[in-house]
Amino acid sequence: MKDSGDDFEFPEIGRKKPARQPLFSYGNRSEIVYVTVSTKDRKRILGHDDIHALLLEKWEEADQWAVGRYVIMPDHVHLFCAPAAPEPVNVKNWVAFWKSRSATRWPRPEESPVWLPDCWDRQLRNGESYSAKWEYVRENPVRHGFVKKAGDWPYQGEANVLLWKDS
Repeated sequence: MKDSGDDFEFPEIGRKKPARQPLFSYGNRSEIVYVTVSTKDRKRILGHDDIHALLLEKWEEADQWAVGRYVIMPDHVHLFCAPAAPEPVNVKNWVAFWKSRSATRWPRPEESPVWLPDCWDRQLRNGESYSAKWEYVRENPVRHGFVKKAGDWPYQGEANVLLWKDS
């Protein structure tokens, strides 16, 4: 054991992300999860009509969870989802499923590998959090200079209506 901290080598710390927790049920309160998924090496390959359609198709196939509002940026996707099955698979496995399915059907094979292996997710705790997160997410294309108004970004939408309830 060393007497001084001078010789201690601190491990390099990567990007922080919350510890993955199981979905927590708050009685009859909505269970909505905010998810961010990035492309491998942050490749800017997602901002295309065919990719938008492909992701919508794969989210529909991955029916354990329902995708609500989403924004597809050139190198990452933000989405809100909620359980669509009584006992859904965990979010990480659900994301892995649709990423795998979309990568298999990717229209430009030279862009493979498509996705980073993991994702970032956070369960929302209240309706204000849902509204605030959505407002932040939908402004992403404006902050990045792609459009002047959030509503002008073509790669966004609401696949399913996820209503927040607090009871």
